[in-house]
Parts: sequence; C-alpha cells; structure tokens
Amino acid sequence: MERRDLQQELEDQFSRVLSRLQSFQSDWDIASFAVFFIFIGMVLLLVLLVLIRCCCCCCCDDEKPRRRKVGVENMALEP
Repeated sequence: MERRDLQQELEDQFSRVLSRLQSFQSDWDIASFAVFFIFIGMVLLLVLLVLIRCCCCCCCDDEKPRRRKVGVENMALEP
C-alpha cells in the first residue's frame, strides 16, 4: 500500500513540475534562461581551464627550460 502512495505522490509532483515549466512560454523567459545557462557554463569552463593551468604549472615547473637572450644588445641605450 505504501508503494502505491509513494508512486502516486511522485507522479503528482512530476506533473506539478511539468505544469510550472510549461508556464514559462514567453520568448523572454526562454532567452533569459539561455543567457543564464550560457553564463554559468562559461564561468565553469574558465574555472576548469584555470585549474588545468595551475595543475600543469605545478607539475612541470621544474622542467621549464631557461630562456636565453637572442639577438644583439644595443649598446647605444647604455648611459
């Protein structure tokens, strides 16, 4: 008996959620949700890229080659 009550309650909640979602039918609502989710996605992507960059720099910091100066030194700029 409990299982049927639980199943009926879940179906009722699901139908209520669907009816609320169907009330967002204007173009402005859809556009605002799209902009919001795109913004959240971009923020999460940037955080992920920062984490990857930090992990790679920490692991590969010892193996970083030293840079040498290339070219001719301009002695005219010396005082």
